[in-house]
Amino acid sequence: MMSVEKRRIERADIMPMSEYEAERKERRKKLVEVKRHRRIDVGPVCTFYFENYETMWHQIHEMLYIEKGGEEQIPDELAAYNPLIPQGRELIATVMFEIDDPVRRKAFLSKLGGVEETAFLDIEGAERIVGTPEEDVDRTSAEGKASSVQFIHFPFADAQAEALKRPGAKVTLGFTHPQYGHMAVMSEETRAALAGDLA
Repeated sequence: MMSVEKRRIERADIMPMSEYEAERKERRKKLVEVKRHRRIDVGPVCTFYFENYETMWHQIHEMLYIEKGGEEQIPDELAAYNPLIPQGRELIATVMFEIDDPVRRKAFLSKLGGVEETAFLDIEGAERIVGTPEEDVDRTSAEGKASSVQFIHFPFADAQAEALKRPGAKVTLGFTHPQYGHMAVMSEETRAALAGDLA
C-alpha cells in the first residue's frame, strides 16, 4: 500500500501497464477496503467518495488501462486527478447523484442547480466547513441543471482539523440546498480515515 502522506502523483509513480494488468485484480480488491470507510451516502441518491493519493493513483491507472492511450495519455490524467488529492489542510470528495432512470434523473438534476455550493461538513455543531466546488468547469448549467458528478473541496482551519482528529467527534455531512437538504452522520471509522488526510 502507498503512503497517504504523498500529496502528488508524478510520472515516476505510474506503473508500466503490463505490470499493472498483472496486479490489477489484487490491487482492486485492496482498494475496496480502502474506499469502504471513505464513502458516505447522503440522502437517497447521493454518495460522497473522499479521495486521497491512493484512490487517485488507482483512478489514473484504471483510465490508462481502459483507454490504452499510452505515454501520451499520462500527462492529461495527472493534470485531471492530481487536483483531487488532499494537500494536508483539506478533504476532497467526488460527489455523485445516482438515478438509474434517465427521465427521472434529468428532472431531478434540473432542480438541483448550485447544489455544489451548498455542501457542508459540521463537527460537533461547533465547527462548520463549507465546501467549495472544483474550479475546472462549471458544474451547474446556465439553465440551472446540476451535473450528476461534482468535485468538492472542504478547506480546514487548524482548529477545525484538530476537531476532526478528535476520537469520537460527531461529524455531519450534508447540503443546505432547498431541493436536497439531506444530512448524514459519519461513522467513527470514516472520521478516523478522513482525519488521516489532514497534516
